[in-house]
Amino acid sequence: MYRQLLGLRLLSRRTITSSARRQADNGVKEKQKLFQQDNGLPIHLKGGVKDALIYRFTMALTVFGSGYVVYELFTAAMPKKA
Repeated sequence: MYRQLLGLRLLSRRTITSSARRQADNGVKEKQKLFQQDNGLPIHLKGGVKDALIYRFTMALTVFGSGYVVYELFTAAMPKKA
């Protein structure tokens, strides 16, 4: 039992202390340059393809949802035939 705890303690110490720290670069300046360019795009599309896909998906979902709400309101307003 003690041997297992000792092995676990050594393993945990080894994985924590021997891991190299990863340096994160500061990309704020590049993002500021990207978003401040005057290229005629709205701010919510300046991030690239990912932003465009998210925007289109959101708009399609909104149009579909609005249509479905109108359909449900129309079916709820019509009297059911007995």
